[in-house]
Amino acid sequence: MSHLDPLLLARIQFGFTISFHIIFPAITIGLGSYLAVLEGLWLLKKDPVYHDLYHFWSKLFAVNFAMGVVSGLVMAYQFGTNWSSFSTFAGSVTGPLLTYEVLTAFFLEAGFLGVMLFGWNKVGPGLHFFATLMVAAGTIVSMTWILASNSWMQTPQGYEIIGGRVVPTDWLSVIFNPSFPYRLVHMGLAAYLATALFVCSAGAWHLLKYRDNPRVRTMFSMALWMVLVTAPIQIFVGDLHGRNTLEHQPAKIAAIEGHWSNAPGQSVPLILVGWPDMADQKTLGAIELPHLGSMILTHTWNGQIPGLDDFPATDRPDATIIFWTFRIMVGLGSLMLLLGLAGAWLRWRGELYQHRLFLRCAVAMGPAGLLAILAGWITTEAGRQPWVVYGVMRTADAVSHHSALALSVSLLVFVVVYFAVFGIGISYMLKLVAKGPDRETGAMPPPHTEFPSRPMSAAPDVEPTPASTGA
Repeated sequence: MSHLDPLLLARIQFGFTISFHIIFPAITIGLGSYLAVLEGLWLLKKDPVYHDLYHFWSKLFAVNFAMGVVSGLVMAYQFGTNWSSFSTFAGSVTGPLLTYEVLTAFFLEAGFLGVMLFGWNKVGPGLHFFATLMVAAGTIVSMTWILASNSWMQTPQGYEIIGGRVVPTDWLSVIFNPSFPYRLVHMGLAAYLATALFVCSAGAWHLLKYRDNPRVRTMFSMALWMVLVTAPIQIFVGDLHGRNTLEHQPAKIAAIEGHWSNAPGQSVPLILVGWPDMADQKTLGAIELPHLGSMILTHTWNGQIPGLDDFPATDRPDATIIFWTFRIMVGLGSLMLLLGLAGAWLRWRGELYQHRLFLRCAVAMGPAGLLAILAGWITTEAGRQPWVVYGVMRTADAVSHHSALALSVSLLVFVVVYFAVFGIGISYMLKLVAKGPDRETGAMPPPHTEFPSRPMSAAPDVEPTPASTGA
C-alpha cells in the first residue's frame, strides 16, 4: 500500500468500518419495530403464534444490537484518531448531536432493553410491552440524531465560522437542515425494507425446507406485506430526496447521471448504462433514453440540470463510482417492488406458500435491502466529495497527520478483526435463523424459574445437575 496516500487510506478505513456498522443499526431499527408489532398483536389477539415469533426474533435482535454497539464505538473514536482536524473545526456541531444521541436514544434503549429481553416472566404484560415500545423508539431516536449530524455535513445551516471553527448560531437550523427530513425518512424506510426482506427470506427458506407451520407462514406473510407497502413509498421518497439533492448538491446529481454538459434547448437523457470517464470528461458507451432524465429530475420535458463541466475539476465527485452505486441501489429497489407485487399476485391466487420459484427468489432477495443501503450510503458520501462539510471544509483538510504506514497497518488490523468478530456474529445469527421459531409452552410465558432464559443462545436452558455443580 506504499502508493496510497494517508488521505485515501483514512477514507478507506472509515468506509470499511462504517460499511460493517451500518448494517447492524438498520436491522436493529427494523426488528425493534417488528417486535413491538408482534407483542402488540399477541396482547390483542392472544394468539400464541405472535408470542413464539417475538421470542424467536428477540434473540436475533439481541445479537444484532450487541454487534451494532461494538461497531459504533469504533466509528466514534475514528473522529478523534483519523479526522482530528475535522473534529477541531466542526466538533461544536457534531459533538453535541452525537452526545444527544447517547443521552436520549442510548440511555432509552439501555434502560429498557434488559426488561424487554429478561423481564418476560418478571413484569406484567403492559410494562413489558411498554419496554419493547421504548426500545423500538430508542432505535428511531438514535437514527434521528445520527442523520441530523450527517445531514448537516451534507447541507450545513445555522452556523458561523469564527476563529477558524464552526460556531452554531441556530440549533433548529442545524438539526432541521434542508436535507435532513428527506434523508431521515429515506433511511428509516430503507431499514424497514431491509428487515422485511431478511424476515421474508427466513420464512421462505423454512418453507422450501418443508417446515410449513403457522409461525413460518405468519412471519413470511407479514414481511411480504411490509415490502409491498414500503417499496413504492420508498421510491416516491427517493424522488423527493433526489430533487432536494439537485437543489443543494447539484454536482452530486450530475455525477450520478453521468451528465457532463448542456446544449441550448437540449433535454437531459437518462443514461441507463455507461462508463463516466473523469479524465476524458465524458460518459463512454452510454445507452440513453431521451428526455427521461429531464422528466425524472425536473418533471419537465426539456428541463436541464447542471453538468459536471459547470463545476471546477477539483470540486467534482468521482462519477465513475456513484454512477454505478446509484444504479445498484435503484435496481435492487425495483426488484423489491417486483417481489412485493409478485407476492400479492400469488396471495390472490392462493399459491403464496407453495410457489417454489417465488420462494427461491425471496431467499435470494434476503440481503438485497442491506446491499441497497450500502450502495446508497456510498452514493451519498462519495458524492459529497471533495467536501467533508459540503462547500465549507474539504476532506483533505480534515484528515489527521498520520503516516501511510500507520494507516496501512491499522487498516489491515481492522480488516482481520472485523471479519473474524463480526463474521462469527453474523454466522451465529444465520444459525439462529436456520433453527427457526419454536413453539413455546402455551400462549402465556413459561413460569418463572431461578434460571433466566438466554436470548444470546439458540439452545434451551438446562438446569444444572449435582454433578455439574460439583455437589
